[in-house]
Amino acid sequence: MVRTYDFGEADRVIVLLTRTHGLVRGVAKGVRKSRSRFGSRLQPFVDLDVQVYPGRGLSTITAADTVAYHGAHIIEDFERYAAACAVLETAEKLTYEEGDTVLFDLVKNSIAQLQTANDPTQVLDAFILRATEHAGWGLSLYNCANCERLGPHRAFHAAVGGAVCTNCRPPGSLEVDPETLHAMWLLANGYAYAPAALNAGASATVLAQVHRATTAHLQYHLEAGLKSLRMMEQA
Repeated sequence: MVRTYDFGEADRVIVLLTRTHGLVRGVAKGVRKSRSRFGSRLQPFVDLDVQVYPGRGLSTITAADTVAYHGAHIIEDFERYAAACAVLETAEKLTYEEGDTVLFDLVKNSIAQLQTANDPTQVLDAFILRATEHAGWGLSLYNCANCERLGPHRAFHAAVGGAVCTNCRPPGSLEVDPETLHAMWLLANGYAYAPAALNAGASATVLAQVHRATTAHLQYHLEAGLKSLRMMEQA
């Protein structure tokens, strides 16, 4: 489940991310009443088996059974919670009415990882990089994204498409360590980034640059900011 909002006096609209039907918006009638049959199951970070009756506008949710609950260790930790919210918000922006099994599995796996993640931001960044590449917005993280000059390079620009060399670097490019672009490549290709060769200070700098470049890339293509990312920045 992606998010909810109140509807009428006792109902709630539930926005669901589904494997085969994309985003589904359905009304769960009476779930705000204390005696609701399944209201407690309709919350974020829950993998559900849902029965939906299609409607002309909103569908109607008639039943919901919990398949897996991922919220226990997420809602009690602000960093994990904020990262999980960002995963769901990103997924909603990238999903259309048709199903996308790849994106669905990326979301499901990322939420599961966030239950025990020591570095929730890295899980989020990996999700964003893989989800945006799946959407057709892959980055060039070694060669210059503009002229293809061999890297490594020390600047990143979302509008150009990744790493940029000194000749192609436009105003507003982010200064990055080449290790940052290497870390982004690892995350985009499904590997964890464990900077064993770096000291703690250098590692923190690289991870901060990864997050800044990754979120700049996402928000450039979405042409909008995300509320959950602003929440993370305020932490």
